[in-house]
Amino acid sequence: MNQLEFFDIPSPCIGVCTANSKGYCKGCLRSRDERMYWAKLSNEDRRKVIRLCAARKRKLLDAIRQQSLQNRVNVAPQIDDLFD
Repeated sequence: MNQLEFFDIPSPCIGVCTANSKGYCKGCLRSRDERMYWAKLSNEDRRKVIRLCAARKRKLLDAIRQQSLQNRVNVAPQIDDLFD
């Protein structure tokens, strides 16, 4: 048994309790049910939720990076035209 398994898993809440368009909290990226039932979850289930939140964060950051790259590609020709 891992030493961390002896301790309760604290809530990942950071106090930004607003849902995004997919229903996930903008602060901690938990679903409504994950937030509502957090106190009733076992530590193993809490670890699963934390892993899901981490995966959601990676996906969100990847989408933001991809959008940023697309915006740069779309803007670049306009900038190049300025110097022709």
